[in-house]
Amino acid sequence: MMNETLTTALAPLVDRSWDSFGMPVLELQVAQLMPVVQRLRTEFGFTLFLDVTTVDYPARQPRFDVVYHFMSAQHRSRVRLKLQVSEEAPVVPTLTGIFGSARYMEREVHDMYGIRFDGNADLRPILLYEGFVGHPLRKDYPMEQEQPIVPYRK
Repeated sequence: MMNETLTTALAPLVDRSWDSFGMPVLELQVAQLMPVVQRLRTEFGFTLFLDVTTVDYPARQPRFDVVYHFMSAQHRSRVRLKLQVSEEAPVVPTLTGIFGSARYMEREVHDMYGIRFDGNADLRPILLYEGFVGHPLRKDYPMEQEQPIVPYRK
């Protein structure tokens, strides 16, 4: 019931939707991210931001899928949002204004994939060290690449 209500209400903002093991999946354009997330939170009770990650498809254009998961404890349901992002302009808006926890999850995706979150003022490395070259979860990252040695910080 909730899935049908959700997909019907958000249909004008969504390019494609389907069901994945009982969870609605909404594919949308980057420009629609903020309006959809705002409505998910205020109208549908998705008050818990679970995670954001990226899937790399090097042979496809646009190359990346940025994937978000949200949960509504009130309705005991989850929703997944997917955005396609190009390698040439890997930028999506930050969700820090809506969900403060996005600050850290976005840093991880920035570290590992190089996706920039416009509006997140703190995209310092969170898993890697300052000076690390490249994005190690991209499928074309050279695993044999040696990283520059940086001085130990005290």
